[in-house]
Amino acid sequence: MPAGKYAGKKAVVTGGTHGMGQAVVTALLDGGAEVVLTGRDERNIETARTGLTSRPAHVVRSDATSMADIDALGAFVEEKLGRVDLLFVNVGIARMEPFEQVTEASYDESFATNTKGAFFTTQRLAPLIRDGGSIVFTTSIADEGGAPAMTVYSGAKAAVRAFAKGIASELLPRGIRVNTLSPGFIDTPSMGITGVSDQDREGFMAAGDAATPMKRHGTVDEIAAAVLFLAFDATFTTGARLTVDGGLGQGISAPR
Repeated sequence: MPAGKYAGKKAVVTGGTHGMGQAVVTALLDGGAEVVLTGRDERNIETARTGLTSRPAHVVRSDATSMADIDALGAFVEEKLGRVDLLFVNVGIARMEPFEQVTEASYDESFATNTKGAFFTTQRLAPLIRDGGSIVFTTSIADEGGAPAMTVYSGAKAAVRAFAKGIASELLPRGIRVNTLSPGFIDTPSMGITGVSDQDREGFMAAGDAATPMKRHGTVDEIAAAVLFLAFDATFTTGARLTVDGGLGQGISAPR
C-alpha cells in the first residue's frame, strides 16, 4: 500500500480535469489515494490522461447532464474502485447573464448541469460510498444573497445547497457526511465563468480583488485543502456550508 495521508482511500471527483477539481485530484493522488475523475472537454481529458499516466487515476469522459453518462459512470466506478470513501461533486457552469436576457435554453442549461447533474450523480453513486464516507458539493458564495447577472446561477447553486442538507439527513443511518464548499473568487483558467475572453477574465479578477476583504483571489490549493478537510477531517460535521472566499460573503469590511 502506498504511503501517504490518503493511502488506501478511493475517491470520485467530477469535473476533475481542470481548476479546483484538478487540484483536489492532485492532492488525493499525492496522499496515496486512487481516483476516478471526470471531464467533458476533450482537450482537458487528454491533458489529464497524459499527465496522470503513471498515477492510480482513471479519467472518464462524462456529461453531467446525461443520465446515460451518469449511469455509465456508476458502472465504471463500481468496476474500477468497488467502494469509495469520497464523492466530490464539482461539475458546474456559470454564465454572466442579466435577468432580462435569460432564455429558456440558458436556464435549462444551468439547471441541467449544476442541479440535475449534481443530484442524479449523487443518487447513482451513493450506494457505492462506504458507510462512514463523505460527499462534498461545490456550490458558490452566490448560493445566497444576490448579484446582478447571476440570478439563474445563484438559484441553481442554492438548490444544490438544499440538496446537500436533505441528502445529509437521508444518509445519516450510513454515517455518510454530506457538506458543501462555497468558493468566492478563485484563480482558475475560466474564473468559473463560461465563455469569457482573456480581457474579461482580467477585469473579473480585478473586480474580485477589489471586492474581497483579503484583497486577493483564493488559490485552487486552498480549495483542495478545504475539500479534503470536509472529506476526511471534519468527522463531526454534516449538512454544513464552508465558505472559502477571503471574507467576501461574511460581512467583513476591508481595511481602508
